Amino acid sequence: MQKVYFDSAATTEVRPEVIAKMVSVLKEDFGNPSSIHGYGRSAKNHIEQTRKNIAKYLGVKASEIIFTSGGTEADNIVLNSAVRDLKVKHVITSKIEHHAVLHTVQEIESRTGITVSYVNINTDGTIDYEHLESLLDSSDEKSFVSLMHVNNEVGTILDIDRVGSLCKEHNALFHSDMVQSVGHFDVDLSKIHVDFTAVSAHKFHGPKGIGFAYIRKNSGLKPLIFGGEQERGYRAGTESVHNIAGMDEALRLSYEHLEEEKKYIKELKQHFIDTLKNKIEGVKFNASCNNSDQSTYTLINVCLPVPEEKAGILLFHLDINGIACSKGSACQSGSGKGSHVLTEILSDEDLQKPSVRFSFSKYNTKEEIDYTVDVIKKFIEE
Repeated sequence: MQKVYFDSAATTEVRPEVIAKMVSVLKEDFGNPSSIHGYGRSAKNHIEQTRKNIAKYLGVKASEIIFTSGGTEADNIVLNSAVRDLKVKHVITSKIEHHAVLHTVQEIESRTGITVSYVNINTDGTIDYEHLESLLDSSDEKSFVSLMHVNNEVGTILDIDRVGSLCKEHNALFHSDMVQSVGHFDVDLSKIHVDFTAVSAHKFHGPKGIGFAYIRKNSGLKPLIFGGEQERGYRAGTESVHNIAGMDEALRLSYEHLEEEKKYIKELKQHFIDTLKNKIEGVKFNASCNNSDQSTYTLINVCLPVPEEKAGILLFHLDINGIACSKGSACQSGSGKGSHVLTEILSDEDLQKPSVRFSFSKYNTKEEIDYTVDVIKKFIEE
């Protein structure tokens, strides 16, 4: 059976060079980075060099990079600390954010009584920028905007410059989850009015369990985790040195090969779109995922014309044929919950059909796409 991995938006295959770097650090630089002896200093050097390298890629200061266990922790730190320390009374977000933001905002709202507003979403997955401006205009309280740069389900790209300018104009704080964009796009935070970001290494061929938050200098945030002085006091606990070194190597390789890999993956995505259109009548592309100007090159989210009686077993059928991908609506699994993202943008009719996210990396091929489309076509016609 052929095995195909089209779920890189969930997690990516770790590059061999990254594994080699991590093994080397585990073997040779195993000291506690807080120790003052040579073993500790060697481990500490990996941490600080990674911090400097990340800062260089993003156009920020090294002191503004705080290592975390991943994007979810980074989002939680920023959101909770902003409300607690910066006197934020009004959070503006959208209903298609990652749950790391949505669930955190909902928990803070229930606990503190802050006001939460949701910016309107268009059917193509973009936010209503005029509505965002009106929400900022109408707010008399300290506002905090949290909108992700690249949507993890449908791939829509936020006009981050426009949102940053609006926030600056209204003296609002701006947080953007960049888990799906850093490592895949050039991101220069020195040119964007963003106060906070969240990033995960496993989205750009690095290890799981490591990421970072960008926290603008003099933001006023205070630590949530206590017990040590690690990470400038923001996050106590002995650092995961091998994971940090692995993230460093993964990000370096991602940006070193960015243009060639982007070109290759764009061609894969277009081939997938063209092949689906040619072979499967009635296929629809959710949001703007087939628009290269509005959507990331790393994924597509498709609504498939599968008969209702077979919709629930589509993902299982793909899996037993060796194809890994992600569901996009409830009818594909035993779950009673569908995609909160697709619920906001699809018609009731299309929500009854199975939607699937296919996401790509440098390790995929056109032959894998042809195989996948043939499996889908056969499933629909049987």
